[in-house]
Amino acid sequence: MADENPAKPFYSVLILAFVCSALVAGAAVGLRPMQEANRIIDRKKHILYAAGLFDESKTIEEMFAPIVTRVIELTPGEFIENGEIDVATYKQTKAAFSEGSGRPLENEQDIAKLRYLEKYSLVYLVQDGEQIKQVILPVRGKGLWSTMYAYVALAADMSTITGVSFYEHGETPGLGGEIENKRWQDSWRDKKIYSDTGEIQLDFAKGKAAIEGEAANYQIDGLSGATLTTKGVSNLMEFWFGDHGFKPFITTMTSKENSNG
Repeated sequence: MADENPAKPFYSVLILAFVCSALVAGAAVGLRPMQEANRIIDRKKHILYAAGLFDESKTIEEMFAPIVTRVIELTPGEFIENGEIDVATYKQTKAAFSEGSGRPLENEQDIAKLRYLEKYSLVYLVQDGEQIKQVILPVRGKGLWSTMYAYVALAADMSTITGVSFYEHGETPGLGGEIENKRWQDSWRDKKIYSDTGEIQLDFAKGKAAIEGEAANYQIDGLSGATLTTKGVSNLMEFWFGDHGFKPFITTMTSKENSNG
């Protein structure tokens, strides 16, 4: 019997690897629509958590019915016309890195360590008829190990926090990872971001927040053993509610509320 080709085992492994790679690639492509649908559902859940509207007895679509998704131009803080950007497909984090829809941030501006900022942002309006009851804003910024993503819900005064939900991060479990602890997130409720003069007053304590006096209106508990994560949360809030983030939009909304009142 002729000797077997010594390369035959190598070819067999190569063919097996190719077949397995094709199966994995096919599965990834085939599952992508399902993964995207699940991602959208998960984001909607966190928007609902932030707004205090999550109810396990209802479907996501039922709970989301009073929420209208709009797009704003961060500067000058105005809504853009419906249809100019498809809210279902717009990826604003990706847009930040795209020419024409994003811009680089200068170092002194970039306290949240984003590097690039998108031109347009999604916003979520909780409406009762024509009246806006809450506005939910997407924020992000660097913590100790990762970029942290969250939704912050504001009352109609555009300063009082009605809820927050951190939905993605890579911080240390049990330390910085406590940003997703519901008890800590609940402690944000009813805190104010701005002083009466419009300055950012929200603050994170080194330990427990004040429970009385003026500071109690603005102070949130720091995360024990996670000083850098807490600092990252503080920085992302300062950025997104400052002049380069949502402050122009908040000023616009506040002016409309005052004129209607």
